[in-house]
Amino acid sequence: MFALDRFSIEAISLTVLAALLLIYGIFPYEGPSGETLSLTELLSGFSSPALVTVLALLIVGKGLFATDAMEGITRHVGRLCGSRPRMGVALLLVVAGSISAFLNNTPVVVIFIPVLTSLAATFRLPAYQIFMPLSFITILGGMTTVIGSSTNMIAAGIAAESGVEIGLFDITGMGVILAMIGYVYVLFFLPRLLSARQTELRTNNDGDGAQFIGEIAITAESRFAGLLPISGFFPQLRPFSLHSIVRRSDGEDKVLLPPFSEELRLQPYDLLQISGNRKAFMDLIAGGEAVTFGDPEEETHNNAGRRQGPHYHLAEAVIAPGSRFEGRTVRFCGIQPRFHVTIVGIRRKTRMGRGPFGFLRLEAGDTLLLGGAEEDIMSMRGNHDILLLEHSAQSVPPRSRALISFIIFAAVVGLSALDISPIAVNAVLGALAMIATGCLTLQQAARAFDRQIFLLIGSSIAMATALEVSGGASLIAQAVIALAGGSSAVIAITILFVTVAIMTNILSNNAAAALFIPIAINMAHQINAPPLAFAAAVIYAANCSFATPIGYQTNLMVMGPGHYNFSDFVRGGLPLVIIIAIAFALLAPLYFDL
Repeated sequence: MFALDRFSIEAISLTVLAALLLIYGIFPYEGPSGETLSLTELLSGFSSPALVTVLALLIVGKGLFATDAMEGITRHVGRLCGSRPRMGVALLLVVAGSISAFLNNTPVVVIFIPVLTSLAATFRLPAYQIFMPLSFITILGGMTTVIGSSTNMIAAGIAAESGVEIGLFDITGMGVILAMIGYVYVLFFLPRLLSARQTELRTNNDGDGAQFIGEIAITAESRFAGLLPISGFFPQLRPFSLHSIVRRSDGEDKVLLPPFSEELRLQPYDLLQISGNRKAFMDLIAGGEAVTFGDPEEETHNNAGRRQGPHYHLAEAVIAPGSRFEGRTVRFCGIQPRFHVTIVGIRRKTRMGRGPFGFLRLEAGDTLLLGGAEEDIMSMRGNHDILLLEHSAQSVPPRSRALISFIIFAAVVGLSALDISPIAVNAVLGALAMIATGCLTLQQAARAFDRQIFLLIGSSIAMATALEVSGGASLIAQAVIALAGGSSAVIAITILFVTVAIMTNILSNNAAAALFIPIAINMAHQINAPPLAFAAAVIYAANCSFATPIGYQTNLMVMGPGHYNFSDFVRGGLPLVIIIAIAFALLAPLYFDL
């Protein structure tokens, strides 16, 4: 049902959960070991460390985005890649895969999600072609050493209890070969498969090229103060276009038009009439520049300070036909005192004059770019004179807190990578710190909560628990032994690999590894094959958790940023599982001398 995508993930998850609660609540089932599955165990998934970790990390990541903490890294990568941003993405993916060979996959993905998100937004790359490859590449990199993932370490520990020692690099040779084969698929073929999707959810409004006319008030502290024109223009103002400069001289406003004199130097109280898209104005305000609709001195003293922080938003609204604001000037229209918002810019289909921005007259159909506190912008809903565009409000990044959010993020990753404390603890503390330091508001943190992931993880763990307690998982394992009985070592290890690869996408990689390591070693002894080869087969197969989002935690982590459905993992991950299985079946006899 998940794979068909005919119903929402939330609906399917709730249906599955309700069915399990109904069955085991009314008809208690006693498993082969005499254990009865309680309702508490069925619902344990909703308090699992994996679920808490993923949801808390979503909040930490939201804090990074909200403060533009990754902007510098993105610019640096963009300069290195020049006009080929996709090459930069591929390079970052390979780096992530290499790191994941020696670090747990989860913190590696946590590190790269913000960087790749910012890179995708900057260069307008499709998010759905980036984040699934990130998860898959880190999983592939993690299968190359024993410390590459928790699955490998669990498998090695259980194998040691059975008398089979697996050294740090005992699985590296075959692991690197399989990973390289997987890399080729992920980098060159997976994006093409994912591009078959005709639609992608868009989560922001700042990417379009629609131009707004606005005005900058130059202050003594402004980074634009003192600039000189180059060949009659100001390229330093990019991405804005400068249309005119209004300079007060001898009590009168003088309008200067391009091309400008080479001796003209921008000075305090100059008003620059500029045009740019929404993102350009967003970046300008986040950088601390005063965007004004009237007197620059009044605007600078009264409004600049409140433009910092996660509460300040930009939104778009349209002047309605017959509006009371129609025909009034920007400065005296009365929008600011009534709604406590500032007119940052205007978009109009017809040509506008080059005079002072504050004296432009509003017309019906004008789209206004408004700045103000979120509650003030939301108070405009339902007004018939100025129509607030739905879902257009977006917070201005409080870049003054970018360093704080980055330190919080680095602390979460560092503590997790060094195993100083559990990642669930680190993630929750990091999420709390993002809110406590003002990097996020409670409302923004709440919006980072993904109900799909919440319900999917909870119901999936309930299904896996029911499968294990009821004896279903053991029954499958016994069927594998019976199927491989009397077969050659090559056929037996191939059957084992395929079975574990299937189970790891249904249960979880850790559960599949823990269940099948003892079975694999037992199979090897029965047919006089090297136990290490069969244990390694389980490790490689347990890492093939590509075909479902519930197969591995990193799949769930990228599900939100990439806007994936369950079927996307089947479409993109199942071919990779098949490729790795075929490669292992062909190479195992040669590598392990079977």
